[in-house]
Amino acid sequence: MPEIKTLLLFALTAVAEIVGCYLPWLWLKQGGSAWLLLPAAASLVLFVWLLTLHPSASGRIYAAYGGIYISTALVWLWLVDGIKPSAWDMGGAVVCLLGAGLIAFQPRG
Repeated sequence: MPEIKTLLLFALTAVAEIVGCYLPWLWLKQGGSAWLLLPAAASLVLFVWLLTLHPSASGRIYAAYGGIYISTALVWLWLVDGIKPSAWDMGGAVVCLLGAGLIAFQPRG
């Protein structure tokens, strides 16, 4: 069960980071309101706080998080941007998730 909690925490962390970066992108590239910067900043603060909830060394967390971030970004691409990830995208995500799993769930003694 701790593995599922860890994966959910990683996914929530990734969504917070993506939202924190996506909203300024909307402002700068799509002509959105500058008010988008307020929830963007709040989302990035949430992202940083969520990273502190992981129970392992920060370098290991950041390394494992990278694989989860990549996969979450591809889901975002599909759900928000409306672009279906290619088979290459999905294959790359699987490789990244396998690597993240090796890092995050290695035996510790």
